[in-house]
Amino acid sequence: MKKILALLALLAVCCSLFTACGGENKPAGLADGTYTVDFKTDGSMFHVNETCNGKGTLTVKDGQMTVHITMPSKNIVNLFSGKAEDAQKDGAVLIQPTLDSVTYPDGLTEEVHGFDLPVPALDQEFDCAIVGTKGKWYDHRVIVSNPEPMENPAG
Repeated sequence: MKKILALLALLAVCCSLFTACGGENKPAGLADGTYTVDFKTDGSMFHVNETCNGKGTLTVKDGQMTVHITMPSKNIVNLFSGKAEDAQKDGAVLIQPTLDSVTYPDGLTEEVHGFDLPVPALDQEFDCAIVGTKGKWYDHRVIVSNPEPMENPAG
């Protein structure tokens, strides 16, 4: 009888671990909110604006993560969460740019493109395709890591 109870207890622990890790795509340990994160890519032409110091803003809502990245210019016109080949297929959902304003150390202010990119998991590379003003798609690998809670403005 003791062996059966021990086995049932072990089974219950395993089931709770499986339930906690599976099912929803909740980011481990991250509550809904906004975080500053490191945003890195495999290419020198696809990176965040120098004023952002390699950072993006991660938003977690209902277990879904999205990172907002500010680009160096308006030369990247769309992103796609996946491969370039799939971005060019009928029905592909392209990520549209936002207009972000940046101020450089010399005081110059400029409007550049920003994007809200879905993040499937932290600390794991994932595919992101970009297209520029010349219409050619490029594959990249990106990684989002090191979330730090952002302070909520008083209000």
